[in-house]
Amino acid sequence: MGLFKQLDLATTSTIDWEMTPEYTFGTFESWGGKERVRSARERVYYFFIDSWGDDPKLCLMERGIKHARVVAEILAPPEMVRSCVGKQGRVALFERSFAIDEPLKKWLLENIIDTDDSTMIIPIEKEDTETLSSSGLPHRDDPQPEISPISLPSHSVEMSEEDVTALIAKFNFFDTDRNTAGRFDNFLVDNGNNLTVSDRATGLMWQREGLDIMSNRMLRLEIERMNKEQYGGYSDWRIPTPAEALSLMEPAKNDRDQHLHPCFSAQQPFIFVAATRSPGGYWFVDYKQGRAFWASGTIPGGFGRLCRADTDLP
Repeated sequence: MGLFKQLDLATTSTIDWEMTPEYTFGTFESWGGKERVRSARERVYYFFIDSWGDDPKLCLMERGIKHARVVAEILAPPEMVRSCVGKQGRVALFERSFAIDEPLKKWLLENIIDTDDSTMIIPIEKEDTETLSSSGLPHRDDPQPEISPISLPSHSVEMSEEDVTALIAKFNFFDTDRNTAGRFDNFLVDNGNNLTVSDRATGLMWQREGLDIMSNRMLRLEIERMNKEQYGGYSDWRIPTPAEALSLMEPAKNDRDQHLHPCFSAQQPFIFVAATRSPGGYWFVDYKQGRAFWASGTIPGGFGRLCRADTDLP
């Protein structure tokens, strides 16, 4: 029967054995390395190891331009999966998706690719496309209490681990690693356009949705386009700073498993922030894991949620 038929995928699909998590942004976001995939309909399939949980898992990824989903978990021998992870050496704490090694490739060819045995293949259902409903927030013009906005850092910076820890402590941001008792109190209001909300506590306007996963370069080109077209009626949208992004972090997860107010889309689990890491890398804020993290420049991709100064707040 074969792997692709069992997963109800096109039987003409093939595995790209050279594709790895490290190569994906170079391939799909048009920089360096492998030839770029140019068709929006094209799909590439590759195996990788997801090592975010207590036990690493072998998974099959379906990847396209602005499209990525895990389609199946493969029940490979646990000792082979752990051995592959053990060969990675020292890696950044938040880089936990790894390429497979030759023993796993051989095992997959012999046991999974052309087999009729489905017992080692666990399909993963597609998630429903999210449609944002009413924010449930007061309208910006409704009577509201007096609030003195807190001024947060708003310029791109280079930050060390110690700098981020100090920033979180200074503003008492919640972070599952650095400040589990933290809490920053927002006062979000609905701007009535189903696109944005504003935070009277910080004076910032935010996208309710956000931008799909892309490279840093492509993200900046998308911001240029949005500002040219005046998204939401404004032309000064930008990437938030670490402090601004962390100001949205909530101690408790919402019903979509993220540390965010439910008025925001859950399709952007971690976002770029306007900060590089000293001595190297990029900083991100992760609402699913509830923390700030950094990743090396070899995997420079992420989601976006933009902000701007809302100078018209009452």
